Amino acid sequence: MTNPTRLVALVTGASRGIGQAIAQRLAPTHDLILAARDARRLEQVAAACRAAGASVDTVSVDLTKPASIAAAFDGRSVDVLVNNAGVAHLKPFLELSAEEWHHQVDVNVNALFHVTRALLPGMVQRGRGHVCIIGSTAGRNTFVGGTCYVGTKHFVMGFAESLMLEVRDAGVGVSVITPGSVATELFPPGTNTTWMLEPGDVAEAVHFAVTTPPAVLVHRLEVRPLSPKRPRRAP
Repeated sequence: MTNPTRLVALVTGASRGIGQAIAQRLAPTHDLILAARDARRLEQVAAACRAAGASVDTVSVDLTKPASIAAAFDGRSVDVLVNNAGVAHLKPFLELSAEEWHHQVDVNVNALFHVTRALLPGMVQRGRGHVCIIGSTAGRNTFVGGTCYVGTKHFVMGFAESLMLEVRDAGVGVSVITPGSVATELFPPGTNTTWMLEPGDVAEAVHFAVTTPPAVLVHRLEVRPLSPKRPRRAP
């Protein structure tokens, strides 16, 4: 059961990587609803968050299926929504299958609509809340192999700013966190990740954005590795 004196945050894609780090960073200050497909790994994250003081509810949901999202989230009341779930199939356009294209659009774009649409009305009705979206520096640049992924991240930037303008007068903030390269499972084995951000670095940015004073909004927050030539630690 949630503590009425603590805010409730819902994090998608919370079973690993950046989502797991966000959940664990918010656990000392927020009660949590953690959503992902992998119920076993989700419960492991939930156990760590409970040890940090949070009440935690886990939701196993396939974010590519609108009906599943509606069943999982309709009627839930949250103070903070962290739209973190995302996928990437990074390859040249002519090597990209239709299934890979639609998978990225379904998770990175369509799920953003369905999850936010399920939870935002309650925030507006209560006159408070925060929607935080994990974007990417790919939302304002391009690279070979990113035709779909980069396109989805450009969408995130436009969506976030438009939504911010729509709901700020209702007392709801919208933030987009745009990290550079992060050492996660996104990169294939053998990739040198020693210079990249760690998931916890992105989690710190999320915590900062969603815990500002009520009249303050951090709308865009870009977080980069200092330099690809300066490892954060020895290989």
